[in-house]
Amino acid sequence: MLKINGISKSFNGRSVLKDVYLSIHKGNIAILLGSSGVGKSTLLRILNNLETADSGSVILNGDTLDLTLVNKNHTVGLVFQQFNLFDHLTVEENIMLPLEKTAGKSADQARTIAHELLAHYGLADKANVYPAQLSGGQKQRLAIARAVALRPKILCFDEPTSALDPLLTAHVATSIQELARQDYIVLVATHDTTLVEKLDCTIYLMKNGSIIATVSSKDFYLNRQAYPQVDQFLAGIIEDVENAPSKNASV
Repeated sequence: MLKINGISKSFNGRSVLKDVYLSIHKGNIAILLGSSGVGKSTLLRILNNLETADSGSVILNGDTLDLTLVNKNHTVGLVFQQFNLFDHLTVEENIMLPLEKTAGKSADQARTIAHELLAHYGLADKANVYPAQLSGGQKQRLAIARAVALRPKILCFDEPTSALDPLLTAHVATSIQELARQDYIVLVATHDTTLVEKLDCTIYLMKNGSIIATVSSKDFYLNRQAYPQVDQFLAGIIEDVENAPSKNASV
């Protein structure tokens, strides 16, 4: 289980995260839902040691997680909003490079892993092309394959459908759900209401750096009226979320 305990973060005196708590079991998906600027991406960046929290702690399976080591130990993986692929490397090399440079795999081992993942994500015929030659959906699948290659315990997705045609959202949701079934802990930062509707997840609605409502997607869709803040956000009534009565569900 992953527990985030009281994480706070400010930039230049502006509070971006305010005492954030959440927990998520292995094989489950946590959706960090909210408009741009509410702190979703910052929380993922802290988990990936790309930002440093001002206070709070992260617990993984009962032990405090040293976030300064998560990249070295490959504990956490991140699929970036803009994919962050290496444009000068082929599709195959994009997966091989981190395996060789950070995981200590030989070229043959890295290539075998890359080929297996490319086949799994429907990119086997793209192994020798460059990212610029891929569609948005193919770039997304490559970014997921690269993150999965290092076998992290926690996988983070930052706005995974923002750069995609809405028709591809269902495919992204299928990939994320599959990763949860493989026992990854999955966190997804998004404001895409269509993606939320397609996932079996726990919804953490964020506003102004805080979690203001928590509910499982199953419970929410059984009784939307009981969770007015989440309901209003998903219905597009974003401006009314702050004043709606709070209703949290146990996770």
